[in-house]
Order: sequence, then structure tokens, then C-alpha cells
Amino acid sequence: MSDYTPPKVWVWNKANGGQFANINRPIAGPTHDKELPVGKHPLQLYSLATPNGQKVTIMLEELLALGHSGAEYDAWLIRIGDGDQFSSGFVEVNPNSKIPALMDRSGPEPIRVFESGSILFYLAEKFGEFLPQEPAKRAECMSWLFWQMGSAPYLGGGFGHFYAYAPTKIEYAIDRFAMETKRQLDVLDRRLAENEYLAGSDYTIADMAVMPWYGGLVKGWQYGAAEFLSVHEYKNVIRWADAILARPAVKRGRMVNRVSGELSEQLHERHDASDFDTKTQDKIKA
Repeated sequence: MSDYTPPKVWVWNKANGGQFANINRPIAGPTHDKELPVGKHPLQLYSLATPNGQKVTIMLEELLALGHSGAEYDAWLIRIGDGDQFSSGFVEVNPNSKIPALMDRSGPEPIRVFESGSILFYLAEKFGEFLPQEPAKRAECMSWLFWQMGSAPYLGGGFGHFYAYAPTKIEYAIDRFAMETKRQLDVLDRRLAENEYLAGSDYTIADMAVMPWYGGLVKGWQYGAAEFLSVHEYKNVIRWADAILARPAVKRGRMVNRVSGELSEQLHERHDASDFDTKTQDKIKA
């Protein structure tokens, strides 16, 4: 057990920051001046292929697969480990300094959109896809989208942080967030036992939001925790994740802004559909 007693007034000690001490701080705002690049397409995405980043690139690739030429996009790599998200240009797009961030330059005035769930909703409304119009189905979709936005911090910042990244292993913290993560997986598994997708029979932005986090977890890609969490128990979640991961647009979306894993699956930046065939890291390094 720790003998730590909180002081009357908390003071930031960067030495206690662990693996992310160089990018975590208790204030907002930019740390340096740097403008963001702007490409040729209406949509400019500034991101990294974390689960939150994958949501948006999957959505954009799905829209393009349906023939929406207005969904063409430039995806610029933001290396959060290097602090790119604290540039003055990025903070102008997202004052919260988190990826992903989107600028829509298709209209008379640029529109900024930040927070991954907000971006999914914005694109769904803009293109009229992956968001049901019938009130009950639309409400179900939005409920699961907001469920993800509220629940994933317990998985990432809670379980993932204390299980995989914290400089010391704290049994209470790991037990607390492991319990909550398994409860969330059970919520999903029960829903998917009775429905093909989260909102019912249709694939929606709710699935795009949840899959990179919880699908990645049951597929063994998150935090090396598959055995620890006994993810094999959640067979309906695995079935659902496999079905989504088999979609060609999802495969492409997961490659964009990726900087880890197989070189053939890393497309650091995406500026044209042909980049998937010519600019993955295995081809660049060949």
C-alpha cells in the first residue's frame, strides 16, 4: 500500500509524469508557433492512428467508398509524442490539443470540428450517411456514440494507463479499471448478442466509434491485456469486430496516419487514394 498523503494544495511535479511526462501539463494553449499545412482537398484532417484517430479515417474512407467525392481529404500526421498537438496552428483547430482535428474548407468560411464523436456526427450529417433518420434508430445510434465517448476514458486513461504505462503498478487502480473495462465489454456483448450492429441492423457511426477501442481490445491489440481481461469470453464483440474489420474501407482507414506495426500497414500521410498503393512505409523504404 502507498503511504502517499495528498497535500492541501496540489503542485505539478513533472518527475512523476512517467512515460508521458514530456507532453502532459496542467495548462492549455500552444507551446510553440507553427502553422498547419493545408492540402488540396476540402477536408483537412490532423491526426494519428490511435483509436480516436481511426474513427475519422474509417468514416472518410467509408464515405469515399459510397462515391462521395466531397469526402476527399488530406490526412496530416500529428506526432503527439513530439508535442505537435501543442503548435499554435493545431490549437487554433482544437483548443484542447487532442487528435483528431478537422477543418472543412468546402464552404465560404472554414469550419473547425474537434472531438472524434463530434467529427463523426458532423460528417454523417454533411453527407447523409451512417446516421439513421428514423427517430428511434437515430436515438439508438447517438446513445451508443455517446456511450463510447463517455466510456472509453475508463479503458484508455484508466485501465490502459495503470496497466501498461504507469511507472508503478498500483493494484487498487488496476483492479478498479479492469473491473470497469470488463463491465463495459459485457454491456457490448449483451447488446451484440441480439443485434448485428450497435444501433440495430445497420452499420453506423456508433460502430465506427466503438470498434477501434473495444474491437481492438478483444483482438488483442490494446495494452497487451487480452489474456489478463479474458477477452475470449466476449464472443459477440469478437464476431462484430471481425465483421467490421473485414470491410475494405475500414482496412484503409486503419492504415492512415499509422506509425507502428507492419510497414505495409503504415500510411503516414494520405493525400490521394493512390497513396495506399504507392506510399505505405514498406514501399517508401524499399
